[in-house]
Amino acid sequence: MIANSNFTGLDLEFWSNIKLLNQRLGYVVRKKGAGQDVEFLIPDIEDVLAVFKDENLDYSRIVVDDCWTDFGQLVVDYLQYRSQVLLRDIEPNLMNGEEASQVFFELKNRLDPKCPIPDNKQSGDKKAPAYFTGIINMIIEAHAQSFPCDYDPRELTSITDQGFPKRTLSRRVDGAFPGPINPYAIWEIKEYYYTTTFGSRVADGVYETMLDGFELNEAYASLKRKIKHYLMVDAHFTWWVKGKAYLCRIIDMLHMGLIDEVLFGKEVIHRLPILVDEWVQAIKQK
Repeated sequence: MIANSNFTGLDLEFWSNIKLLNQRLGYVVRKKGAGQDVEFLIPDIEDVLAVFKDENLDYSRIVVDDCWTDFGQLVVDYLQYRSQVLLRDIEPNLMNGEEASQVFFELKNRLDPKCPIPDNKQSGDKKAPAYFTGIINMIIEAHAQSFPCDYDPRELTSITDQGFPKRTLSRRVDGAFPGPINPYAIWEIKEYYYTTTFGSRVADGVYETMLDGFELNEAYASLKRKIKHYLMVDAHFTWWVKGKAYLCRIIDMLHMGLIDEVLFGKEVIHRLPILVDEWVQAIKQK
C-alpha cells in the first residue's frame, strides 16, 4: 500500500486534529446486533463540536455555522478513506498462521532458498519458522539478481559521505539492501501469528518505525540522501481483531511520510518482487 496523494504533504496541524479526534472518539464503533462486525468511526459535526467544546478548544477552522470548513471536510474525507482502505484492501490481505505456513512452504519448495530463515520466538508446539520473515527473505533473494542483502543487520544503519559517518539511526532494522551502510532500502517486519493479546511490545513496534521515519526524513532534508523505508506486517488476529487502532496509526504514519510503503500480509507476494526489481535497477544506474 502506498499513500493516497490526496492526503500527503499535509502539515502537522492536520495530523494533530486526526489524533485528537481519535483519542476522544475512538477508532471503531461496533455495529449493534452484528456480532463482531465493526465499522470505523467517521465523526459528524456534532461529534467534533462536542470534543472541541469539552476541551475548550477553538473549532472555527473545522466547523463554521454548523458546516464543515475546507479543512474540516479534508479531515472527514481522510477518515472515510482510511476506513475504506482498511476494510477493502488491508483486512483481506492479513493471513493467519496456517495461511502463512502454506505460502511459506510453497515458496520454499519452489525456490530452494539459500537466504537465512529464522525461527519464530515461540516455544513448544508453536515453535516454527518465522513464516512471514521467511516469505520476505525468499522473495528478496529470488529477485536480487545476485546483489547482496543483509537479512538481519546486527548494526545500526549509517549514512556516510566520503567514508565519514554523517547520520546513524538509533535502532537496528530488520533488513537492509544491500547492507546497513548507505542502504538503498531498509525495512521492518511485524509478524505476530501466535500472539493472543495486543501488548505493549506490538505497540512499541509501531512507534519504533515512526522514530526511524523521523530520522530518515531529517537525513534527507539535511543531506539529500534518500533511503527507502518499508514496513511489512501480518497476523490477522493480532492486527485486525485486537489492533485496529494501530492499523489506523500505521496508515496515518504512511501519509505523514514516515514510511514509503506498507505491505500487509499477502501483499508481499505480488508487490515485493516489483519493489526489489526497482531497488536493483536503481543501484545499477548509480
